[in-house]
Amino acid sequence: MVEQQPDDLDLDAVFKALGHPIRREIIEQLADGPKSVSELADPHDVSLAAVSKHLRVLEDAGLLDIEEDGRVRRCHLDAAPLSDAFGWLTRYRVLWEDRFDALADHLENEDR
Repeated sequence: MVEQQPDDLDLDAVFKALGHPIRREIIEQLADGPKSVSELADPHDVSLAAVSKHLRVLEDAGLLDIEEDGRVRRCHLDAAPLSDAFGWLTRYRVLWEDRFDALADHLENEDR
């Protein structure tokens, strides 16, 4: 069995967080700037408690920070983990593009 490194565990949390459409929409909402929990919940047809659970998953993945301002909880996007995930995806995209290019070259040369 392959042991997971700490960076892999961080990526696992990010991909888990991105795995639900409501969480992806919340990230998009926060891309426009900080929002209160109620502002984030408004466009979704789920309970405030459900939105809070989604926010917890995003927070655990390091994708957002929640700041208490009196009775208002304000959420801020932290996009750094998205950059890490993008880097991981890019590395594998390049690998597969190279393999497909090599396969295409092989198939073209085989026809000759």
